[in-house]
Amino acid sequence: MSEIENGSAKIITLGGVGEIGKNMTAIEYGGEILIIDCGLMFPDEELLGVDIVIPDITYLVENADKVKGMLLTHGHEDHIGAIPYVLPRLNVPIWGSGLTLGLLQAKLEEHSLLDTTELHQVEPGDRFKIGNFDVETIRVSHSIPDGFAIALRFPFGIIVHTGDFKFDQTPIDGKVVDFGKFTQLGLEGVSVLLSDSTNVEKPGYVPSERVVGNKFEEIFSRSFGKIIIATFASNIHRMQQVYNTADLYDRKVAVVGRSMAQNTEIAERLGYLTIPEGVKIELKEISDYPPDKVVVMTTGSQGEPMSALTRIATNDHKLVKVQPGDTVIISATSIPGNESLVMRMINQLFKRGADVIYDAIDFVHVSGHANREELKLMLNLTKPRYTVPVHGEYRHVVKYSELAHETGMPKENIFRMEAGDVLEVGADGASMLPRVTAGYVLVDGIGIGDVGDIVLRDRRHLADDGIFVVIISIDRVTGDIVAGPDVISRGFIYMDEAEALVEEAKQVAIETVQGMSDEAAEEWATVKQDLRSAVAKRLYARTHRRPMVIPVIMEI
Repeated sequence: MSEIENGSAKIITLGGVGEIGKNMTAIEYGGEILIIDCGLMFPDEELLGVDIVIPDITYLVENADKVKGMLLTHGHEDHIGAIPYVLPRLNVPIWGSGLTLGLLQAKLEEHSLLDTTELHQVEPGDRFKIGNFDVETIRVSHSIPDGFAIALRFPFGIIVHTGDFKFDQTPIDGKVVDFGKFTQLGLEGVSVLLSDSTNVEKPGYVPSERVVGNKFEEIFSRSFGKIIIATFASNIHRMQQVYNTADLYDRKVAVVGRSMAQNTEIAERLGYLTIPEGVKIELKEISDYPPDKVVVMTTGSQGEPMSALTRIATNDHKLVKVQPGDTVIISATSIPGNESLVMRMINQLFKRGADVIYDAIDFVHVSGHANREELKLMLNLTKPRYTVPVHGEYRHVVKYSELAHETGMPKENIFRMEAGDVLEVGADGASMLPRVTAGYVLVDGIGIGDVGDIVLRDRRHLADDGIFVVIISIDRVTGDIVAGPDVISRGFIYMDEAEALVEEAKQVAIETVQGMSDEAAEEWATVKQDLRSAVAKRLYARTHRRPMVIPVIMEI
């Protein structure tokens, strides 16, 4: 009996569960697959040199004929950022809201994929079909406009994916969460709720975005120098409040940072951002105005080493300089793992005489994710039979499971899933199936997936102990040394101050080559291995360090 006949569906988590980032879920039903989101994750300190991390889509590629499309909940990087890297292997139609597709189009154009990608614009509140899937989008609040939750109707009930959400009852754009629709779905019969769990550790409710606007007005009223505001480049509502407050206090706003400038242009063109007349100026124009008439809106709220705000903090930016009396507002919270970078940047700004205002000392940021009481409210509105916490690290998954149980849900109806897990749900209930291939794919430069464990191990080795290269030329016929050995070292020793060690290593290399038998000398791989081993042993004996030793043998 087929899945569509017996009414069962599979929920396949490919990312965004047990972790923050690379959100991707596949729903399989009636021989067809619908993908929800396709995001990236930024690497931690262990992934040396890696640019971004994307989901492993092996399962989807193996079942490419079943995939009917991709549905995007909103336009954040952790939900759409992997699409340009996935489309060359899995080119499928994509559905999303106006702003989400506007941000995506800029990415696709950059990767020369726009003309070959089929895009469909939908709005919160729309109901439509994608293959066998009966899809409805429901408006939610988040830290970017035009986000929505997704309801998928099946014979056994409804699967609801909340996307990233909070219950802001006074949103900047006036578009309130569709409480009525969530209530209606609960009455209709929700089988599974896949819920955002990011802020499950935080009590109460998330304050409205308008609170930040009020705080901006207070800070602007007491600031007499230049004001620099750092926030996420996708937080259009935050940008709107900066422009509105600047207009109120007769200041001009200049934008720093490629992503923020691009997103500002897209949001303004699509009507999601309204800039008061005469407020926006080019960055090069800020010197034409006194400091108390200027606001600089910038990226870099996470302390990224090459970001605009970090370069401003280190006095390395050509056009923006921090002077005593300036005010810097970091209107964002630190993403887990970035705390030390952010604090280092804040310290540098204080050293330059700035008054730095950040989330730990004042109310200049509110989250886009629901706190505990809002998560309970979503559960009570939708009344699901089963729930799966998503968009959170594993501790969030565990704490959300406890919260769901507090609302009356049986523990056996709460599924803690990780990437690769498969949950089958139907009229007869829900159960876990064997896992599918899932995990990390590392993107480094233009290489996708070509950096693996061995490469990362070598990078860690180089970072820890450096490199020591021995170059030697050998007569192909006689096996005699005709030139060298020469030594190159990086990250291990400073050559000019370690002449004795370098000479000792050269002597070991000479003795190793000269001491080899005629048979062994004919196998260059053996020569290299013996040379590497002998030099490494001597270096460790002298320094107790293990640099990567690379022998280079040239035949003459």
